[in-house]
Amino acid sequence: MTDIMEKKGRRGGGRAARVAARAAALPDAMRPIRPGMEGGVLKVLTDAQIGQIHEAALQALETIGLVDAPQSGVDLMVSVGAIHGDDGRIRFPRQVVEDALGKAARGITLMGRDPRHDLHLSGAKVHYGTAGAAVHIVEPATNSYRESTAQDLHNAARITEALDNVNFFQRPMVCRDVVDNLEMDLNSIYASVSGTGKHIGMSFSDPSHVAPCMELIHQVAGGEEAWRARPFLSNSNCFVVPPMKFATESCETMEHCIRAGMPVLLLSAGMAGATAPSTIAGAVTQATAECLAGLVYVNALAPGHPAVFGTWPFGLDLRTGAMCLGSGEQALLSSACAQMHQFYGLPGGAAGGASDAKMPDMQAGWEQMCSNVMAGLSGLNMVYEAAGMHASLLGFCLESLILSDDLIGQAMRCVRGIEVNDDTLALDQMAEVCMGGPGHYLGTDKTLALMQSDFVYPTLGNRMSPKEWEENDKPDLMAGAIARKQAILAEGRCLVAPAVDREVRAKYSMYFES
Repeated sequence: MTDIMEKKGRRGGGRAARVAARAAALPDAMRPIRPGMEGGVLKVLTDAQIGQIHEAALQALETIGLVDAPQSGVDLMVSVGAIHGDDGRIRFPRQVVEDALGKAARGITLMGRDPRHDLHLSGAKVHYGTAGAAVHIVEPATNSYRESTAQDLHNAARITEALDNVNFFQRPMVCRDVVDNLEMDLNSIYASVSGTGKHIGMSFSDPSHVAPCMELIHQVAGGEEAWRARPFLSNSNCFVVPPMKFATESCETMEHCIRAGMPVLLLSAGMAGATAPSTIAGAVTQATAECLAGLVYVNALAPGHPAVFGTWPFGLDLRTGAMCLGSGEQALLSSACAQMHQFYGLPGGAAGGASDAKMPDMQAGWEQMCSNVMAGLSGLNMVYEAAGMHASLLGFCLESLILSDDLIGQAMRCVRGIEVNDDTLALDQMAEVCMGGPGHYLGTDKTLALMQSDFVYPTLGNRMSPKEWEENDKPDLMAGAIARKQAILAEGRCLVAPAVDREVRAKYSMYFES
């Protein structure tokens, strides 16, 4: 009896030690998943279809062109061979596009304020993050919506900082409590940079706001020289208003940002069936054409300037005219775009992981996972809107952001794929277990060695048996997300040095507390 108790004690102690080891942070080299893993195994387009889309995009640029560029943009694009017609449209001969592709930046790095969070964009390396301009916060505890605030944005940045699998923070919501647009832009920037050291994406309300916002950015960075050495913020720029029109003021903003040394996301966001063709191939073609035009524009101003090829065609429910980001069509749109980025060898991004569901429920789960997994498997460099976004971009949910960390972890494990070699084929393990061994693989040295390096375990996802679930007071997923949100926000850590924070708050009206 004593021997049995001793053995039980040894097993219990061993199990406790393994549980403790799993709870500890793994070194990066041992992590089963990490930012920038290679995807690209999923091919929703054949090579021939990619070629057809490319040729159609070139034809659209040469025969249809785009209209409404600011005069500065017209001058830039004409200077490299684009043709400004009597009808006001700028058309792009094939050679002009090919020249721009030859000058375009490849293998770019989007930097974080913390270098650990730098994003290396090349090939089919995959990164997941937030994005959007939601005007509401989703409150699961009360099953309700309310207007989003600067404090909500700061809280989202702080939560993102604490999540392993959300790799970047593009502003996901609008500060509805800040009425003045310049103050809103300043608050959006500072709420983000004081909350996370990951790379940040930001829009500007007006071209005239870039200069004063750059003063704030330089202050946080430690001066203009330090900023230009490590630009930790990029301009998310809707430089086109589909179909095939430049957005005049956004283009002016883009020019200011490029001169200020800020990377840009060239964002084309047509809606299939409304502002883009209703077919998946047509929507991808138009987005590709528009972003190629943007590439000409950027490289005419600053050859080789870092720019993300942001083809973001969205799905549309043709019965109602509502956006449907949680659809299978959306997953196909973004996956096809990933292949076009790789065809051009350009860093690219598209939408994935947003939901049409109003709350973080089962619908949200299947919609978010569908496009996140497909985008990752397709090798999309930047999967935007991958966490926390609901109601077809109208609502952002902090609890859903937290739950998405688990969801994206599983998606990233799919991206990592299956390693097949002499070791993983495990013939030696089979022989050891089956020929005089225990007849199972539980507890073998090999199984224990691979527990953490090969398997991804959810933080909040529940894998208990019904009996364990009962014994643990039936833990609820949403209650767990709310508790984790409260724990993160209770830490109250500002990522800007206290002296700089005091200077910023003395100079600008900030509508949130760090």
